[in-house]
Amino acid sequence: MQVINEMKMVIDALSINEGYCRVAVATFVAQLDPTIDELNDIKTSVSEAVTNCIVHAYPKKKGKIYITVRLYADGLARVIIKDKGIGIEDIKKAREPLFTTAGGERSGLGFSVMESFSDRLLVRSKPGRGTSITLEKRIVGKGK
Repeated sequence: MQVINEMKMVIDALSINEGYCRVAVATFVAQLDPTIDELNDIKTSVSEAVTNCIVHAYPKKKGKIYITVRLYADGLARVIIKDKGIGIEDIKKAREPLFTTAGGERSGLGFSVMESFSDRLLVRSKPGRGTSITLEKRIVGKGK
């Protein structure tokens, strides 16, 4: 697959930055001429992934979120969202609907939402080293 464009950004893991990340990624992907639904799917997935970094990766310290977006000639958009936070002990358990480590404060649906709105979701994590979430969405686009 041929990469036709790439964007990288590093941003503080703060709640105020979640909306910016969502819009920045969607704006970059817009060059593939997605439908409104495809763009909304990407925005929703990115929002959930970034929120997971903010809420879970750095519970007691400040940290950074690393986002890479690659666009491919065949219409694939790949978004990689990484942190260097506490990591996930059990990825399989974390991906179960309604599972949360944040008690009653969170719904535990983040990974389920990402999976529903992406064509492919890959989660890699090492406790104490961080987590990488890869979201892939094939852009069919308007009238293609």
